[in-house]
Amino acid sequence: MPLVVVGRIGRAHGVNGEVALDGVSLTPLELHEVNVFTWRGRAGEERTLKLATARPAHTRLLVRFEGIAGRDQASALTNGELLVESDRLPDPGPGTAYTFQLIGLRVETEDGRALGTLEDIVATGAHPVYVVQGERELLIPATPEVVRRVDLAAGVIAVALPAGLEEIF
Repeated sequence: MPLVVVGRIGRAHGVNGEVALDGVSLTPLELHEVNVFTWRGRAGEERTLKLATARPAHTRLLVRFEGIAGRDQASALTNGELLVESDRLPDPGPGTAYTFQLIGLRVETEDGRALGTLEDIVATGAHPVYVVQGERELLIPATPEVVRRVDLAAGVIAVALPAGLEEIF
């Protein structure tokens, strides 16, 4: 089963081995259900990590792994990715999908005109923004008014573009 990114490890927090976990869509309870993760560093090195604690802290989560005791050991994880086998993730629920399930899908208008491929999802204060690469890059707000349908089986996201969006350079 392929590994998917659950989040990115940020800087160490405090002196007890906690690190910030950024870009994660799982709750602390869901992280505990998964429990065992693969950490991949920037140079490609990997190690298995077992979750000890996870707690919310403002807009991110703070996590600690078994065997990571202290700031120095926690700092060694900074800038790494936290991964898990996709089949071990909890069901996101009806009408919801994980980011990794959306990246790479074809994006088209409701009438079937191809716009490109979803390359990235950028978190903003208001709502996520889809980065779509086609003939040119489009930044599409991921709101219910714009994203009309996501069909994972067909690999398509249908959107209703706001007026003038394609003219913005």
